[in-house]
Amino acid sequence: MDMFIIQGGTRLRGDITISGAKNAALPIMAACLLTRHECVIRSVPDLADTQHLIKLLETLGAKIWRDESDALHIKVEDESCCLADYESVRRMRASICVLGPLLARRHLAEVSMPGGCAIGDRPINLHLRGLEALGTQKISLESGNIVAESPYLKGSEVFLGGPFGSTVLGTANILSAATLARGRTVIESAACEPEIVDLGNFLNSLGAKITGHGTPRITIDGVEELQGSDYEIIPDRIEAGTFMVAAAITNGELTLHNCRTEHLMAVIDRLNLIGVEVERLTNAVRVSSARRLNPVDITTQPYPGFPTDLQAQLMALLCLADGNSIITEKIFPDRFMHIAELNRMGARLRKEGPTVVVQGVRELIGAPVMASDLRASAALVLAGMVAQGQTEVRRVYHIDRGYYGIEDKLNKVGAHIERVKE
Repeated sequence: MDMFIIQGGTRLRGDITISGAKNAALPIMAACLLTRHECVIRSVPDLADTQHLIKLLETLGAKIWRDESDALHIKVEDESCCLADYESVRRMRASICVLGPLLARRHLAEVSMPGGCAIGDRPINLHLRGLEALGTQKISLESGNIVAESPYLKGSEVFLGGPFGSTVLGTANILSAATLARGRTVIESAACEPEIVDLGNFLNSLGAKITGHGTPRITIDGVEELQGSDYEIIPDRIEAGTFMVAAAITNGELTLHNCRTEHLMAVIDRLNLIGVEVERLTNAVRVSSARRLNPVDITTQPYPGFPTDLQAQLMALLCLADGNSIITEKIFPDRFMHIAELNRMGARLRKEGPTVVVQGVRELIGAPVMASDLRASAALVLAGMVAQGQTEVRRVYHIDRGYYGIEDKLNKVGAHIERVKE
């Protein structure tokens, strides 16, 4: 098992190119099960999560390879297998995205209950209710597998609102399944995230008829068959936001290329209030920071609100603000396992239900810490780069799930991060 050894106290300066969005790539890769024609997907990051999904899609009859330009080719050659078993699914929650495409195309789906990061309860009841609304004749739980079966799906009105907002993966599942349903489907309270817009654009490139993606109401007119496509994934807004915080927390200056600021307006708004300067360039952004950081209040919300996937990183930054900040988690109220580790580094964090009070300190101190999930890992790396002395971040396999070569990118702009075996 790998860990990072980080020498803190350096300022980051230079250029970083943002990779393709993992959270867009995964449902798009799963949607390739909807067609037997070849799909070419560009800018798919070579991460642990995408590798896991490639292996799963291969068990489901897809032939997958990367060409000399690093584009990913996916072509389904065998549609006889409908089982995504526990061993394939347990590592990554996004594996649930094969459920809708399997049911729509092969009329049978057996998908193990998904795994993923330990960030709180994330039920899939909205996925199943959506498939029931589309006329699925049988849905049951058998030996830990979701079994869904129907000779065809039919268009319907589907409501996907939940107690913590719209479901992103649920929207991806129903959106994908509805492309081959008979008639018109209207998804109400759909997720509006850029990754859902990207999925809708990809499906339209296959010949689907989708409008309204990016709004709370998506309309899909089913078609009989989908074709192939050559498509490029959007840049990863969470990676971009993480590197924005990296520039700020080290009092450095980074230019981030392949960055869409329109996907990060809530983040940029909070960074500006903290004292971080974000200069928009052509398909890029330059980020620099004042020495004095202001405290702010942050509440995570569904897009276009502040993303839950950047909550931990902003918490690390606010540990050094001059005053008290309040962070409220509205998406995953239990997503605070990084608090104890940041406190080990000298932070002053106090959790009160779904809210954390952050009392700013003058400095953080390097210490051995343990990563609990993907974004918490990134927060600990950020804290380690600014902490006095040496920080050891253990269990960095979490960070490999969502950041392509993060230590290489950061080292090229001045960080001192070494990957070693524990």
